[in-house]
Amino acid sequence: MNTELKALLEGVKDGSISVREAVVKIKAKPYEDMGYAKIDTQRKIRQGVAEVIYGAGKTGEQIVGIVKSMLESGEKTILITRLDKEKAFLVSDEIELKYYKDAGIGIVGNMPVPNGIGKIIIATGGTSDIPVAEEAAITAEALGNEVVRLYDVGVAGLHRLLDHMEEIMGATVIIAIAGMEGALASVIGGLADCPVIAVPTSVGYGAAFEGLAALLSMLNSCASGVSVVNIDNGFGAGYMASMINHMDIKNRQSK
Repeated sequence: MNTELKALLEGVKDGSISVREAVVKIKAKPYEDMGYAKIDTQRKIRQGVAEVIYGAGKTGEQIVGIVKSMLESGEKTILITRLDKEKAFLVSDEIELKYYKDAGIGIVGNMPVPNGIGKIIIATGGTSDIPVAEEAAITAEALGNEVVRLYDVGVAGLHRLLDHMEEIMGATVIIAIAGMEGALASVIGGLADCPVIAVPTSVGYGAAFEGLAALLSMLNSCASGVSVVNIDNGFGAGYMASMINHMDIKNRQSK
C-alpha cells in the first residue's frame, strides 16, 4: 500500500478526514483529458509515484499545460525528463522550475525529504557518462532517496573504484553506468552485496555501436544480481533503484 493511500485511510480512522471526503478523493476523475494528453491523476494512489512528464517531443506549451493540470490535482513534486534548455526556458516563464542542465531534467515543486531504507550509489565508468548518471541521480532524489555519486571510477583505473569499498558495501542498491565495453557493472556486481542496475551508455568509438556493445556486455554479465536497463536510460535506472530502496517501507505499511 503506498504512502498517500495509507495516509488517507489513517485520516478516516482518526477522524481528520471524513468518509465522504475520502470517497471523493478515491473516486476523483481518473484522468484529465486535455486533448493532446490524458493526465493520469490517480497514478500516485496506485503506484506511489505521480506521472512523470517525458519532455522530448512535447512543446513548451504542452508541458506547461500538463504541469498545471498536475498541480491542480495536488501534486507537490513534478518530474520532467529529457527537457532541453529551450523548453526549460519556456516552461520557467509560466511556472517556477528548477532546471538541471546536465541531467536534462526539470523539477516543479520541492524535492522530498529522503525516506528510503538506505543509500543509492551511482557509479560511472567515465566523466562522459555523467549526463546519464545525473538523470538517474536527480530522478532518484526526486523520488525520496539519498544518493551518493562515484564518478569516473571505470575499470581502466580499477584502484579508483576500490578506494570506495565502504560506500559500495553500505549501499542498498547500486546503479553502474558505463559505455565503451561496459565492464563496470560486472566488476561492481562481483563486489557488492546488493542489487546492481546496469546502464549502458552511447559513449564509445565506432564499434561500440552507440551503446549496443555495452548493452550486450551487461546483459551477458557473469556477476549475479545485475539487471540491465536500456541504453542511456538513466531515468529508468533511478526509478527502479527507488522502488528497491523503498521495499522495506512498503512491506511495513502492508502489515
